Amino acid sequence: MLNEKWTEYFMKQKMMRTVIISLIPIIFASIYFFGWRSLILLIFVTLFGTLTELIFEKKMNKKASEAVFVSCILYTLTLPPTTPYLIAAIGIIFGIFFGKAVFGGFGRNVFNPALVARAFVYITFPEPLTISWSKVATGFPGGFGTYLTDTIETVSQATPMLMFRDTGQMVSNLDLLLGRVAGVLGETSKILIILAGIYLIYKKVASWEVMAGTFIGYVGLTSILYLMGNPQIPNPLYGALSGGFLFGTVFMVTDPVTSPRAKEAKWVFGILVGIVTVIIRGYALFAGGMMFAILIANTFVPLMDEGVKAYKNYKKQKAQARG
Repeated sequence: MLNEKWTEYFMKQKMMRTVIISLIPIIFASIYFFGWRSLILLIFVTLFGTLTELIFEKKMNKKASEAVFVSCILYTLTLPPTTPYLIAAIGIIFGIFFGKAVFGGFGRNVFNPALVARAFVYITFPEPLTISWSKVATGFPGGFGTYLTDTIETVSQATPMLMFRDTGQMVSNLDLLLGRVAGVLGETSKILIILAGIYLIYKKVASWEVMAGTFIGYVGLTSILYLMGNPQIPNPLYGALSGGFLFGTVFMVTDPVTSPRAKEAKWVFGILVGIVTVIIRGYALFAGGMMFAILIANTFVPLMDEGVKAYKNYKKQKAQARG
C-alpha cells in the first residue's frame, strides 16, 4: 500500500537511491561533528524542496523524481551548521524551481539544482553563509549530545581555507582527513567522502573519468602555481583536502544529468572544473571555488558533447575518404 502511494507521486530511480546510501555516513558524521541541528536542517530543507517539485510536476501531470531527495541532501550538506532555517528553505525552493523546473524537470536541467540553491543563498545572504561557523565536536558522544556546537568567534580561524587565505596558517593533513576542522556540514570528513566515491564508482553510478579529470586539472595547475611561488596557492595535497573540493568532485561534478555523456568530454569537463577551481580560490574574492567552477563548466557541457560528436564524425568521414 505504501509502495503504491509512493509510486503514485515519485518515479523510482535506483541510481538516486544508491547516491543516498553513500551519503548516509556523511549525514551521521555531520551530526557527530556539529549536533542534531544538522539533521533537523536536512529534514526542513527536504520538506520544502520536495513540496516545490511535487507542486510543479503535478501541474505538468508528471511524477516527481527521487533525485529531488539527493538535491536536498547535497544542498544541505554544503551549508554551514548555523544556517538559518528560513534562508535554507528559500535556497532549496529557488534551486529546485530555477535549477530544474524551468528547464522542464528531471533530465533536462543544465545546472545542478543543489549548486544553484547554494550559489543563490551564498550571494543573496553572504553574512550567515560566510561569517557564522561552529566548532567541531570531538570525543564521545560528540555532537550527538547537543543541538549545536559552540560558535567560532574569530572568522579567520573558522575553516582551513579561510585560515590559509587570511593568515597563511595550515592545519594538519590528518585533521583534514579525520574531519577535526570546522566547515560546512558535508565537507568535514574527507575519509567518508573518499569511501563514498569508491562506492559510487563500484556501483557504476558515478563517472570515474570525471572525478579523475577534476583531480588532474586541480592538482596540475595547483602544482605549477605553487612551485612558481604564488603565496595564495597552498600545496596540492592541502588544497585538495580543504574546503569542498573532494565533496564536489565525488557528488557534484559527477551528476549524470549536468555532466557530459561522451567519455572524451567527461575528461575535458573534469579538467576544466579543476582548473577553474584553482583560479577562483587563488585569485577571486571567494575562499572556495568549487561551486562556481562546476556551474561555469556546466554551461559548456552541450558544446563539449557536440564537439566530441563532430570530431568523431570528421574522423569517420576522413577514414571513409581514404578507404
